[in-house]
Amino acid sequence: MNTNNSDKTAAPQTAQKVTGDKVGTIKGFADMFSPDSDVFTFMENTAREVFGRYGYTELRTPLLERTELFCRSIGTETDVVQKEMYTFPDRKGRSLTLRPEATAGVMRAFIDAGRHAQEPVSKLFTTGPMFRYERPQKGRMRQFHQINCECLGPQEPQADAELVLMLMTFLRALGLTDLSLQVNSLGCRECRPVYRAALRDFLDSIDRESLCEDCRRRIDTNPLRVLDCKVPTCRELTADAPRIIDHNCPECRSHFDTVLRVFDAARLDYVLTPRLVRGLDYYNRTTFEVVSGSIGAQSSVAGGGRYDGLVAQLGGPDVPGVGFACGMERLALMLPALEKKRPDFYIAVLDPAAADAAMLLAQELRAAGKAGEVSFAARGIKGQMRQAGRTGARCALLLGGDEMANGTVVIKDMDSGEQRSVPQGEAVNHV
Repeated sequence: MNTNNSDKTAAPQTAQKVTGDKVGTIKGFADMFSPDSDVFTFMENTAREVFGRYGYTELRTPLLERTELFCRSIGTETDVVQKEMYTFPDRKGRSLTLRPEATAGVMRAFIDAGRHAQEPVSKLFTTGPMFRYERPQKGRMRQFHQINCECLGPQEPQADAELVLMLMTFLRALGLTDLSLQVNSLGCRECRPVYRAALRDFLDSIDRESLCEDCRRRIDTNPLRVLDCKVPTCRELTADAPRIIDHNCPECRSHFDTVLRVFDAARLDYVLTPRLVRGLDYYNRTTFEVVSGSIGAQSSVAGGGRYDGLVAQLGGPDVPGVGFACGMERLALMLPALEKKRPDFYIAVLDPAAADAAMLLAQELRAAGKAGEVSFAARGIKGQMRQAGRTGARCALLLGGDEMANGTVVIKDMDSGEQRSVPQGEAVNHV
């Protein structure tokens, strides 16, 4: 698959043969078995529980969208659109893109469904994979996963504050503590042009050849992105750049002051970060990131902000919005190992004649809310007890020829070693 290639005449790639030689995973894409998958399930379930308390409901959007959607929302001069999208023509020559972020798709779904006419405030969250063609590294894959929240409708600063408070509540519910909330205000369509002009004047005073190639381009296309550059030389040269917060209009200043006032009242610690501009063009006014000092260079684990005007920009009504995204791979790096829940039972089949009865007994135990496995084949008792130990089961149930003859089952406590024989019909009461 080519990235950012909408050439309708591109020749199809020859399919790799799947017989003979091994076909491995694609670079930057990963399989996820337990216990890694358990961590992602834990994050998703925690998100559903916490976000539900705030009135958010789940939305599921397609992985594929029209390329135009991301060009119009994210911005054609962003690194995401210029360098990172998985874009290709379909059989009819329409340019499609695997979603590199979730917000644009949520806005498209919101507009298509006419949600603005159904409710004054829409609170939506999504989970799932995103795709960006980047150099794979710790905490950053080409297929990665995000948890996103979008609040559409309210323009009041209290909506911004509530969203951030919910984000921090979610992160704490995951058990994370080594976090720093960074905040800034990007102004609005009225005051940002004034700041952009002041920033351009400052950047024009710098020798462009001293800046990286991306920053030299950004000075003409999107000067705010120069502040987001991670190259040490560029950061040093722009250390004295004018602050956007100092150029906020009175309305933006009042909006941001209210957000910070709510944070203070809620005793939420934060750091004013004048260089925080985020990587996508649609943000305005409140913007924020949550960073961690425990996962190396890729320290941002969540971020977002207000994006008034985005819905209208995509052809919908002029509905304000604010939202955030959490990178699940990066959150997973910070989470402690989950305690694996022990199964309640393991049924060992010691005689082929007991196989059916063992299966039915296991089904009866599961119907009663117990969790466990049953052996599919009759084997020796030593091997089956070793398997029971590997599963971590609290007790082992033994069914052999003698037990089938007298209608009993032997139950062994795997911790104490104590065992007893009980009628098969009463096994549920003893597990």
